[in-house]
Amino acid sequence: MSDTLRNSIYFALVALLIIGTGILQSWNSALFILNMGLISAIMALGVNLQWGFAGLFNVGIMGFVALGGLATVLISMPPVEGAWSAGGMRILSGLALGIMSIVSTILVFKRMQSGRNRTLAMLAVLSIGFFAFRAVFDGGVEAVEAINPANAGNIGGLGLPVLLAWPIGGVFAAGAAWIIGKTALGLRSDYLAIATLGIAEIVIAVMKNEDWMARGVKNVIGLPRPVPYEIDLQNSAEFVAKANAYGIDPVTASTLWVKLLYAGLFAVVLIVIFVMAQAALKSPWGRMMRAIRDNEVSSEAMGKDVTARHLQIFVLGSAICGIAGAMITTLDGQLTPTSYQPLRFTFLVWLMVIVGGSGNNLGAVLGGFVIWFFWVQVEPMGLAFLTLITSGMAEGSALKAHLLDSAAHMRLLTMGIILLCVLRFSPRGLIPEK
Repeated sequence: MSDTLRNSIYFALVALLIIGTGILQSWNSALFILNMGLISAIMALGVNLQWGFAGLFNVGIMGFVALGGLATVLISMPPVEGAWSAGGMRILSGLALGIMSIVSTILVFKRMQSGRNRTLAMLAVLSIGFFAFRAVFDGGVEAVEAINPANAGNIGGLGLPVLLAWPIGGVFAAGAAWIIGKTALGLRSDYLAIATLGIAEIVIAVMKNEDWMARGVKNVIGLPRPVPYEIDLQNSAEFVAKANAYGIDPVTASTLWVKLLYAGLFAVVLIVIFVMAQAALKSPWGRMMRAIRDNEVSSEAMGKDVTARHLQIFVLGSAICGIAGAMITTLDGQLTPTSYQPLRFTFLVWLMVIVGGSGNNLGAVLGGFVIWFFWVQVEPMGLAFLTLITSGMAEGSALKAHLLDSAAHMRLLTMGIILLCVLRFSPRGLIPEK
């Protein structure tokens, strides 16, 4: 069987699974799986750039996705009335002081000779900078968080189109990745994994606790959308007439139409990123990255700057994850910092890359759809299966109750079984790297 035919069969099976969901369950569920599958495929492409192209073990994906979500709030939400005049500029001034103190410390470190004097100078600069930062920053935060704390308590955003927040989310993640990469990419792969995981947790902790930025755990709701609101469609006589003409309830039709529009937007982004990733893979740059991945020592001997190339691809992959994070937040219509969990936004994305095929962009896309489908569907399928096998047990049976209550754990069990089966029978993934 040719590779093209085999890959076509894989994607045809995924399409059949989604269509089957629409027929057997509901088209709303099918479109939800489709939309999140498209976003998951984008995240998998970002991780595949880092791991498949360069062998970088990044387990801080969650943090970059969260930064993309934060960008959606800061770019698309309208400014909170009175927040900037009350303390917004003080917050910016405090942040500027903090950055200046860090930069000054770096300059002292580079320009002074090592010894006691340099250590004392660095401590002095950091101490002065810290207290200056807190003196300016804290007052601004208190003033902003005091403004309508029940519904706001934050500075809001710039009120720009939400679609602009998607590339800006990539910029946010890329900036964080550059800072992380400059300090952590010189570490061994296992230490790099620990560093990225820790920094991702720091990002989430900041988002949860800094209410002035995005309301913390109180969440930001009502984010602007790039597609119409369902209620507006339901109030449109033209849309209602078209829905009735097709024999569909206008409420259901409006929900389906909105999800279809989202699917179109997400598909465009996925195609653009996929085409660019394929072009990069087949370019001299892509061949160089894979040569570095396979043998760093020989690549350095050939004059390649391995650390610089690693930083480059680390930033690119993280930027793609940031774009995906902005897309998820836009689809949800809200930013919920507590929803960012390593299981969902790190482990699951890695599973997509491994199952699809590390080093193969098409495999990453396939893995994104396959794993997300099973992640969503395994729990109801597991409940139906357990209900069937316990149907002969007496009502009130402790064993029956225990088995039915265990349906929620079918997700983790199934993910583990899928991973084991792929590693056993196709260790290079469903669509292996050529």
